[in-house]
Amino acid sequence: MARARWRIERIHITHLRLPLVRPFETSFGVETVKDTILVRVDAEGLSGFGEAPVHGRPSYSADDVVTTLHVLEDFLAPALIGRSLCGPEDLESEVAGVRGHRFARAALEGALADLAAQAAGLPLFRYYGARRERIAVGVSIGIQPNRGALLERIAGHLAEGYGRIKVKIKPGWDVAVLEAIRAHFPAVMLFADANAAYTLRDLPVLEALDRHGLALLEQPLGHEDLLDHARLRARLATPICLDESLAGPAVSRAALRLGAAGAVNIKMARMGGSVASRRLARCARRLGLAVFCGGMLESGVGRAHNLALAALPDFTLPGDISAADRYYREDIVDPPARLGPGGCLALPDAPGIGVTVLEDRVAVLAQHRRVVGAAACGTRPGHSGGRGDRGPE
Repeated sequence: MARARWRIERIHITHLRLPLVRPFETSFGVETVKDTILVRVDAEGLSGFGEAPVHGRPSYSADDVVTTLHVLEDFLAPALIGRSLCGPEDLESEVAGVRGHRFARAALEGALADLAAQAAGLPLFRYYGARRERIAVGVSIGIQPNRGALLERIAGHLAEGYGRIKVKIKPGWDVAVLEAIRAHFPAVMLFADANAAYTLRDLPVLEALDRHGLALLEQPLGHEDLLDHARLRARLATPICLDESLAGPAVSRAALRLGAAGAVNIKMARMGGSVASRRLARCARRLGLAVFCGGMLESGVGRAHNLALAALPDFTLPGDISAADRYYREDIVDPPARLGPGGCLALPDAPGIGVTVLEDRVAVLAQHRRVVGAAACGTRPGHSGGRGDRGPE
């Protein structure tokens, strides 16, 4: 049966800054406020939402707020205005003339997936074919001022019900830290995430991590160092997980073929959306790799998209999709994600992403807002780099 098509009328693009409950530190630096870009696509009476959880500077990836806004407003959004689409799979062909910029693509594709699921009358996870109604999730803890503070944070999250802990590490905050964790919490499922802070010159330190029963060691080396990751994987008993290295479908396939990973952290924003993310998850599982859904401090919009993805059977480990109150005192959606029994989050069961975006809250947090295509639905602008018809919302 042919799927329904709907015509894209306008696209709202909003840069938000969300204050964090507490600072979040990795080897890249410290965040106290989360930048993110919310995208709303209007089509024939429906509105779909997606999110680009970019950083304010190009640290985690080459994408940042300024470049992502530019590409969305000047190229990707104008290319869709007036087009009749039927799902997220249509995006790739519609914007084939734009290379890269996967965070921007992921935000638009997410909004199209939300629209498609609403049009089908299905929650997004059902639209993807998932059957689980609740999923186990983990918590990611940034670098702390001292080991005592870290152990206290871990104890608190275990008491809340989380069954999997991920800690950030960097040179000087690694072996002794993991020793302390294991001394206090010998049985907890434990990930260590280096965010590309090491090189093969640090091999003695990395080999020492094998003593601590890690479920995986995430992104120990540079994001382009696929061959070095393959060499390191052969030296360690701990499974090597790739994150930053999986910057899109082609390089992800190369990484798996090189044997650079024993596990993959799939982030929709980094992969360019759910279509590429679902393909990578299927490929990884066929190769026997562990798979989990990563997080980037998303608002409730991105968190709802992550939940729908992580409900698929190819995702075998608890993901970084913890409850909203871990990061934000007040989210931009209702209901916010709340941790349930067994360290699980329930999948929203309303059509689409299953949550309501609180537009008044969005307005308070907005740093920049634009509407593309408010009065230009009959054309397909943007191929010459023009901004199309847009104005302040």
